[in-house]
Amino acid sequence: MSYYRFAVITAVVIGFAGSGRAQEHAKPVPLRISETYIRGEQSQVLRPPLNVGPYDSDATGTVDPRSLTPMPPEIRPEIGASKELPAQFRRTLVDYRTTEPVGTIIVDTANTYLYLVAENGKAMRYGIGVGREGFTWAGSERISRVAEWPDWHPPAEMIERQPYLPRFMAGGEGNPLGARALYLGKSIYRIHGTNQPSTIGTFVSSGCIRLTNADIIDLYARVQVGTRVVVLPGGTPASAASRSASH
Repeated sequence: MSYYRFAVITAVVIGFAGSGRAQEHAKPVPLRISETYIRGEQSQVLRPPLNVGPYDSDATGTVDPRSLTPMPPEIRPEIGASKELPAQFRRTLVDYRTTEPVGTIIVDTANTYLYLVAENGKAMRYGIGVGREGFTWAGSERISRVAEWPDWHPPAEMIERQPYLPRFMAGGEGNPLGARALYLGKSIYRIHGTNQPSTIGTFVSSGCIRLTNADIIDLYARVQVGTRVVVLPGGTPASAASRSASH
């Protein structure tokens, strides 16, 4: 083989080898996603779920007041610092004589009090909101079910009267049932919390009995399914007319 042919062949071989190494080093680099985008994706995955309901909130669960405007007044949650309850509606142990056995819940509609009968002639008394004029009721039921941060499904009777109400609202601080609910027999009535604590002591509801969230949590811990509930008769007293909600 001549020196010339050897040189040519050697150059070709070296060229192919170099080309292979160049191709190896020239492998396409995966498309980089910006760190900002990655952090954004991670934040979406790790961020706690927001409240679910017909109002907007940020990642901390704080309700945006602007999103409450379309909600009807009777279910619109109060915002801002909660006002202290008047002294007579604060939870307290009182003397209370009754023939009902210990553990019974007694609802004094006329005076907007709920009593949980205790031993030795005592009862735990809670301030409550009750049915507005035409929506009070009396009788006895037993707690058939209990729930924490219950969802709200307005009954058909309420939807018929107020067709603008939502058909469903997920549980949460903006929910009108509040932190706990005690369902009464097979009726449409409940003892529950509220997102409107300023309505305690008024005749405001469609027949349900409402307590502050702190009080319903306390009551919830003291009772159980099967607890007897006695609702005493009593209309809206004239003295309460001025403090009854317009709705």
